[in-house]
Amino acid sequence: MRKTVIYVMMYLVCGVTAAQTPLTLDECRSMALKNNVKMRNASNEVEAAVQGQKEAFTNYFPNVSASGMAYNANKGLLQMEMGPGMSMSLLKNGIMGGITVTQPVFAGGQIVNGNRLAAVGVEMSKVQREQSENEVRLTVEQYFWQVVTLLEKLNTLRTVEKQLESIQRDVETAVNAGITTRNDLLQVQLRHNDIASTRINLENNLHVCRMMLAQYIGLDADTVAVECPIPMDAVPDFPNDIYCDHAGALPQTTGYRLLESNVRASRLQQKMTVGKNLPSVAVGAGYMYDNLMDKSHPFAVGFVSVSVPLSGWWGGSHAIKKQKLQVMNAENRLADNSELLVIAMQKAWTDLQDAYKQILIAHNSIEQSTENLRLNEDYYHAGTTTMSDLLDAQTLFRQSRDRYAEAWSQYEIKKTEYLQATGR
Repeated sequence: MRKTVIYVMMYLVCGVTAAQTPLTLDECRSMALKNNVKMRNASNEVEAAVQGQKEAFTNYFPNVSASGMAYNANKGLLQMEMGPGMSMSLLKNGIMGGITVTQPVFAGGQIVNGNRLAAVGVEMSKVQREQSENEVRLTVEQYFWQVVTLLEKLNTLRTVEKQLESIQRDVETAVNAGITTRNDLLQVQLRHNDIASTRINLENNLHVCRMMLAQYIGLDADTVAVECPIPMDAVPDFPNDIYCDHAGALPQTTGYRLLESNVRASRLQQKMTVGKNLPSVAVGAGYMYDNLMDKSHPFAVGFVSVSVPLSGWWGGSHAIKKQKLQVMNAENRLADNSELLVIAMQKAWTDLQDAYKQILIAHNSIEQSTENLRLNEDYYHAGTTTMSDLLDAQTLFRQSRDRYAEAWSQYEIKKTEYLQATGR
């Protein structure tokens, strides 16, 4: 019993320690790629495409079939009148069966092109899995930075609360000494109420965001804590090192590779449509057995079959023309969407530049609002400004820090969007 209690206590302590261990962004990404439903479904799609490729490969091998039949009639299937009062009944019962092996020799290229089409399908499913990975990475990063932003806003709120507590002590002392009116104390108390209300909203939003992040990475909400403080006194360097030539980066993007694979698939489908209207040749052999007249009769047979779709060319010619148009459409989509992908890269780069400029503006606002708050505190103590001005300066201080946290988070997200847009 003592050992059991010790083990239970150790388990609980480990559980609490694990629950309090903060996760980095890379750890959240790894967990999401491992546990997210979208990734599991994408992997299943790849495996399904692989199985389809293996299925297409079996068409190279001979087709083996076996058949058998036994019957028993109420009278012979063959009735013969031999003369007056004389008749003969044959084939009243019997057994028939056999095994045939057919090897296609020429099928209009349908087997070869079918295997190539299956290989393209596997390639497309892998590219689609990469797209799913990008979506999961971006989504988990958005959830992560939402949590970080809310945590930073709570940190700022704590700083403001400490400032209000200091101001309230000074005001209470001044009111008791008769230096200032009670109105200043009421304004501070009202601001305390506003801060308390803001804290409730922030904590509720933080709880929801943590639950969203936990669900996405496959953990319980109570065990999710993140670690990525935003430095309020520093500005990141502009990421010139991640810029690349957009036209040169086009072939490595998932969107372009999917479009290119779609063109190849359309061309293979056109070849298969042509193959359906070409003659097909197959060779085969079989072993047959029958016992129809109480006598065993086994025999072997070899054969060559040639099938020519004579009337099929009427509809087949239209099917080929239709498939040619599908190929042209796929090529047109490749050309048009390639230009759109390059435009999307340029837009992602512009958005990243704008996000960085927002960080610079927000950082300057922090410096200015901090100095403004310090001056208003000095002016209030000197009696040259009002409590309303001091509280307004404090509000500007909190808003500037909140905007900086939001700008930093958006900058990190835009950086990931640009890397993904350029195929990285």
